[in-house]
Amino acid sequence: MTLLIASITPVIIFLYLIFRIDKNKEPISLLTKCFFGGFLSIILTLIIDVPMTYIGSSFNTPFSKSFFDAFFVAGLPEELSKFIILYWLVWKSKFFDEHYDSIVYAVFVGLGFALVENILYVFNGGLSTAFFRAILSVPGHGFFAVIMGYFLSIAKLSHQGEQRKYLLLSIIIPVLFHGTYDFILMYASNIGESDFGITILLLIIFTVFVIYLWRYGLKKIKITVAKNHAIEEEAIN
Repeated sequence: MTLLIASITPVIIFLYLIFRIDKNKEPISLLTKCFFGGFLSIILTLIIDVPMTYIGSSFNTPFSKSFFDAFFVAGLPEELSKFIILYWLVWKSKFFDEHYDSIVYAVFVGLGFALVENILYVFNGGLSTAFFRAILSVPGHGFFAVIMGYFLSIAKLSHQGEQRKYLLLSIIIPVLFHGTYDFILMYASNIGESDFGITILLLIIFTVFVIYLWRYGLKKIKITVAKNHAIEEEAIN
């Protein structure tokens, strides 16, 4: 029970923090579909992973293996699967009518995925794993989703005539962040004790990268909230 609580709690906290920012709350029914849609995205990820894992078996140097696994076995399949579910559930929804809505939907999908992943890792690794995933992995998935939602909102609501461009960005940018996140950790792990100096350098780079990810994600939240306020004020005036 302790491990289950440790797995679920950081997901609930992140969801609550994102949900409470939304001034005009989204329907619980749609948010529930998004959250459980995150579970479904795991199945899509596993399907996409089959050929990727096969191709990745041909890479045997620490750098090439880490790079391929991070971007093409983890980052691309996971973020593409989340996007497919997110698009399917909300793109034509009548409730998707504000910029911040997209971030809320995306985070519920992303953390539905993260919850299952977190439970599996925590039950295998114990409380120490739960602690590090609570401060790194769960927020990581959360901010990848924030970024996805940000670009999806531009594609849907900004009427800039570049819908396809922003739909692609809502996949590509999260993949780049996710892949970079995983690559640094995987490369450090694959090097191990063979080059202690590079491992330390990679961990420093990872710390800087995580700080940047948080700042970037929070900035996108502020931008979408500001857009909502601007539209509301314009409607009043």
